[in-house]
Amino acid sequence: MSTTISRRHALQAAGWAATALFTPTAAARQQRRITVEDIMGPYYPIHRPLDEDADLTRVDGQPGVAQGTRIDLHGRVVDTLGRPVAGAWIEMWQANSHGRYAHATDPNEAAPLDPAFQGFGRQETDRQGRFRFLTIVPGPYPVGTGPDQVRTPHIHFDIRGQHDRLVTQIYFSGEPLNDNDLLYQALSAEDRETVTLVPRSVGDGARLKAKWTVVLATG
Repeated sequence: MSTTISRRHALQAAGWAATALFTPTAAARQQRRITVEDIMGPYYPIHRPLDEDADLTRVDGQPGVAQGTRIDLHGRVVDTLGRPVAGAWIEMWQANSHGRYAHATDPNEAAPLDPAFQGFGRQETDRQGRFRFLTIVPGPYPVGTGPDQVRTPHIHFDIRGQHDRLVTQIYFSGEPLNDNDLLYQALSAEDRETVTLVPRSVGDGARLKAKWTVVLATG
């Protein structure tokens, strides 16, 4: 075998070795950050509503639509490599635009209930891991007696994939109350990015649209 051929084979072998060495690191960089967990909170519905579809702005048998700014939430559930998680069940619940939950233990009785607001929704992701909810931006509500003891607007989620379960809350970028919300501030800057939505106005601004990608550890 000539010196030239031997040298070429040696360079090829070195290249293969380098690829084997650096491929795991490159793959690791491509992995997505897992969506941060958060507490479930005290207001998960004890009695589920008869109407629990993905449109929370209307209730079967009730006239009118929910009060507040509507938000069209499009999302996907994926694993850390970006592969879709089909058949994941997603439940969401939240306060109405006045900061009141339709829950027997909610002490915020000064805020009115909204009979046209569903308050809870449930659906299954499609083959591409996609889901969509139509709801309203929830109002803040007091959690104590101090001026800073107010929960910033947020929405609760319980997501059950094929292998993982994630309980979390999403927040809204630019909301001033985020700065004093104890749960939001307890998250690292990196974790906040996984649960902070950036809504944009649609049409005349009476409706918002937002996207959210949920990343589960293994799907």
